[in-house]
Amino acid sequence: MYSKTDYIAVFDSGVGGISVLRQLRKVLPGERFVYYGDSANAPYGNRSTEEVRSLTLAAAERIVTDFPVKALVVACNTATAAAIEDLRAQYADLIVVGIEPAVKLAADHHPGGNIGVMATRVTLREEKFDILMNRFNSDRSIYKIPAPGLVELIEQGKGDSEEAQIFLKELLTPYIGKLDALVLGCTHYPFVKHNIQALLGPGTEVLHGGEGTARETKRRLAERGLLHDGEGEVLVISSAGEGAMTELARRLLK
Repeated sequence: MYSKTDYIAVFDSGVGGISVLRQLRKVLPGERFVYYGDSANAPYGNRSTEEVRSLTLAAAERIVTDFPVKALVVACNTATAAAIEDLRAQYADLIVVGIEPAVKLAADHHPGGNIGVMATRVTLREEKFDILMNRFNSDRSIYKIPAPGLVELIEQGKGDSEEAQIFLKELLTPYIGKLDALVLGCTHYPFVKHNIQALLGPGTEVLHGGEGTARETKRRLAERGLLHDGEGEVLVISSAGEGAMTELARRLLK
């Protein structure tokens, strides 16, 4: 049996899922959250699918063992792509919510337009993404834009550094003036959204899926009568223990 006062667990390979947690807190301010970053094994984006699946399942097992959890939000596009179906099969009674690139939202906003999807290599190579992309590319152009190395910069607290600025400029300059929308397909990337938007200009809408994931989590909790209206609480933990990741996560959360 699950209780209204149980935690909503939010999982990511590092600090990226904090962008989703911020949306969850806006939509569900009275809930208790436990945020788990697998910083000991980050980043996930340059690992094999099998490695990501194994790490995700291990993290989920630790979370549900250590905390009373009523919902698990996989706030990591890479982990969602690799392991969401396995998680739902293993925890059939638990609310399990994943995140996916906001391609549908971009397609709805820009019918017939050009859409870029910036994500990790794992996310972009998975069948789950191909299925998503194929639903919307019949009357529009969708470009895969892998961004290897950007997660590491954000994890190091260098999202606004000159190094990150140079990285983004080299990555996105070929798309300036060519995209109607850019979908941020990694939960780390919203932390540099302002830099991306400034680079691409006002003619490109920059979107990510955190808000939709928060709304879906609220809907699923409401269906089961598990919404809680308390004082709200957030615990931040890391697979590597207290350290730079947890401090950065708390700073980004504020």
